[in-house]
Parts: sequence; structure tokens; C-alpha cells
Amino acid sequence: MEKKPQTSNKLQNPAVICLLALICCALWGSAFPCIKVGYEWFGIEGTGSQILFAGYRFFLSGVLTFMIGCILEKRVLTMKRSSFPCILRQGILQTTVQYFFFYVGLSNTTGTKGSIINASNAFVSIVAAHFILKDEKMTWKKGAGCALGLAGVIVINLAPGAWGTGFSLMGEGMVFICTVAYGISTVILKTISDRESPMTITAYQTLFGSVILVAIGLVLGGHVQGFTVKSTVLLIYMALITTIAFSLWTLLLKYNPVGKVAIYGFTIPVFGVALSGIFLGEKIVTAKNLSALILVSIGIIIVNSGKINRNTTSGSR
Repeated sequence: MEKKPQTSNKLQNPAVICLLALICCALWGSAFPCIKVGYEWFGIEGTGSQILFAGYRFFLSGVLTFMIGCILEKRVLTMKRSSFPCILRQGILQTTVQYFFFYVGLSNTTGTKGSIINASNAFVSIVAAHFILKDEKMTWKKGAGCALGLAGVIVINLAPGAWGTGFSLMGEGMVFICTVAYGISTVILKTISDRESPMTITAYQTLFGSVILVAIGLVLGGHVQGFTVKSTVLLIYMALITTIAFSLWTLLLKYNPVGKVAIYGFTIPVFGVALSGIFLGEKIVTAKNLSALILVSIGIIIVNSGKINRNTTSGSR
């Protein structure tokens, strides 16, 4: 019998999955206060400027990922010709579509409603895996874990009048499309994770998707100004968020079922609230926040309870 690579065994360890997934979610959670600060420091106003700002961020991330990948893998990151269509598709779905609809939608709805809808991408990923991946069917444990995780996200965002009234296609509708796009892209990412190294996939999909975002932003008349030392450092950090988080996430998906990884996505709003409290001075130590953390934690424990099916941890072929 062929022995499994040591890296594969380590990345299937529940403690390792938990640690790396939480690092990814903490990084993504930090993006919320960073974006708000970035809008102020770079003078971002209007949809075109928001999309252009996103395009700059992700293009820089793609470049940094490529450079770091070349250093870590001691080679120039190249991809097979057969991988090009798959990675291009991933870039369009995961970077262009997701962030186009996210930035447009978020500008037309409340932050609370946007964060709740967006955080449900973990549930979308698990449902999508049920239909796309034959070995990852929905179970009662996954369903219960998702329900608790989503409940935690709703609780952490509860506030008098926060939900407002009505449903807008340009607001909540756009954020929902973003959520579906990301949830599906997570599953598709698993199906191509064996084609190239995680750094290669992350670098090229981010570059492809960001170039399209920049083009859209420019067509819509967007502009980004206010480049100073501190704002440039912020932009570099935001780019590194994508570089590190997406690379680790891709690596985890390569060796584990989607549900075991995606469920941690419910912690992103928890980190977002905590880091907003630290950097934006918002009050975070409340019964509401602690209750949300407990619900999210229980959901993660339920989904991860029991042994991992060996047939679903070797990655798609």
C-alpha cells in the first residue's frame, strides 16, 4: 500500500485544520475594518472607485503571491496549459464576480445585513459540495452545524433597527449573488486543487480576476488617490490578507472535505467584530457577542465530530 505523504497527514489533523482555518478567517475578518479605513485614507467614493480599489488590492496580492511562491517553491511559478481554463474560471468566479457584487451590494445596504448574508457562504459551500462532489453529501450534522453557525452570525449582528426594511436587488440581492459565487467557487477550487500548487492557483486566479476588476473600475470612471506611507502600508497588508488566507485555504481544501473547512467561515464576522472593536473603538465585550461565539463554536464542533471519511480526504483527481 502506498504511504500517504506526511504533509497530507498533518493537514488532515483536526487541530491543524482548526488552527489554519481560524488564521484564514481572522485575516479575512480584519479586512472589514481595513476596508473602512482604506475608503477614508484613499478618498474612495462611488462604485467605480470601490471596484478599482478592490482591483488594485487583489492585483498586488497576485503579484506578492507569485513572488512569495517563487521563493518558497524555489522555481518560477508556471502552470500547465491544460490548467489555464480552470484557473481563469476560478479567477473570474472567486475574485471578479465575488468582489464586484460584494462592493456594489455593500454600498446599497447596511453593513449588518451585508455581513449576515455574506457569512452564509459557508452554508452555500456545504450545500454546493452535496451536488458537485459525489463523496460530500449533506448530513444532519452538517445541517445542524450550519444552522448554529448562521444563528451565531445573526445574533452577533442583532441591533435595534439594524435590519431596516425591504429587499433591494442592488443591495441585498448583490451581496447574496456574491455569497453564492464564493460558496460555489470554494467547491470548484477543491476540484482543481490537484492540478497545480496552492501558491500557483492563488497567484494566477487572483491576477486574472483582479485585472478584470481594474478594467471594470476604470470603465466606470473610478479613481484611487491619497497614496501616503501609511495608506500604502495598509494596501500591502490588505493584499497579504488575500495572499496568505487564500493560499492556506486552498491547501486545506486539497486534503480535506469542503464541509470540514468551510464551516469555519462562520467565524469571520466574529473576528470582524472583535478587530473592529480593537481598531475602530467599537464595544465588543457583550452578552450578544459571547452568545454568538458559543453558537459558532458549537456548530464547528458538530460538523467536525467523528472520524473523517478517508475517501474524501485525498483531494479531487
